[in-house]
Amino acid sequence: MTRFPCRIYKVSLFFCFLALHACHKPQSDPPLALTDPATGIRVEVSDQDAFPALKILLPGQPASDPGIRVLFPEHVTAREHGKSDAVHLYIFSPGLQNAHPSWHRTGQSTLEYEMDLQGAVHLIARATLEFDGIRFHYDFVNRSGANYDVIEAVTDPRMIASYFHDVRLERTYVHHSDGFDLLASETPARLTMPLNEWLPNRYRVPYTWPIDTKRVDKQEDGLTWYNKSRRVDEPFIATKSADGKWIMATYSAAPGNVWTNPELTCQHADMQTSLKPDSQSSTELKILLFPGTLDDLLSKVRSKH
Repeated sequence: MTRFPCRIYKVSLFFCFLALHACHKPQSDPPLALTDPATGIRVEVSDQDAFPALKILLPGQPASDPGIRVLFPEHVTAREHGKSDAVHLYIFSPGLQNAHPSWHRTGQSTLEYEMDLQGAVHLIARATLEFDGIRFHYDFVNRSGANYDVIEAVTDPRMIASYFHDVRLERTYVHHSDGFDLLASETPARLTMPLNEWLPNRYRVPYTWPIDTKRVDKQEDGLTWYNKSRRVDEPFIATKSADGKWIMATYSAAPGNVWTNPELTCQHADMQTSLKPDSQSSTELKILLFPGTLDDLLSKVRSKH
């Protein structure tokens, strides 16, 4: 979850309708898609949204299955040097609008688009289908004199289908220095409390950021933050499928924390970077998606260090 010192000002979305790079009206053509011939995993551009979103389907799942919905990204947030407040340069809005970015396929395994954000920042986003998941890459191009100490694109993979959905966090794990543990192991009451008491919440565990001293932190908007008392030693959050055969995990090299919104069963391990005037920087994140075990996942992540 994005960590900024003060409140975040949300900007209007009107610029998104006017400033999308290479826009065109939605077409009725079949969705642009990738399928891995070895695993059968399919990634397709959402034809239900104008703003960038993807759907991921496991082998054998029909096109009608909701699958895993990925907002790509859900928002882009930045804070200028010398300022305490951050702003949203982009916020996803569902549904079909008058214009959307023009996607194209690069090579055999990558889907890519570009768009202009608020603040003269240009975004180039790529999703690459690999043998063990999908890699998401963001290039930020600063076409202004603004000096951003922090910029972050928040990828939002939502496990909508029951195959991975895990509202009470019974199959969602993190890794500590002594091994795997359920993300929400310190909140056993979640298994029996009424859903309207459990939700809405965010369950958070630090990686590079300090451990939050408040185990349960009620927010003014009614949201509850649950903060685990110890940090993870590997930068991922993972969920087992309902039948225990598949693993889905979200990983990046250096997230501040890993967290989920259990109601959506989304996974977050988002990185931040800086963006100097008239320069370029990038961030990357990967969804690991494969049949296997948590130990297999740990091996994969450690091999990427």
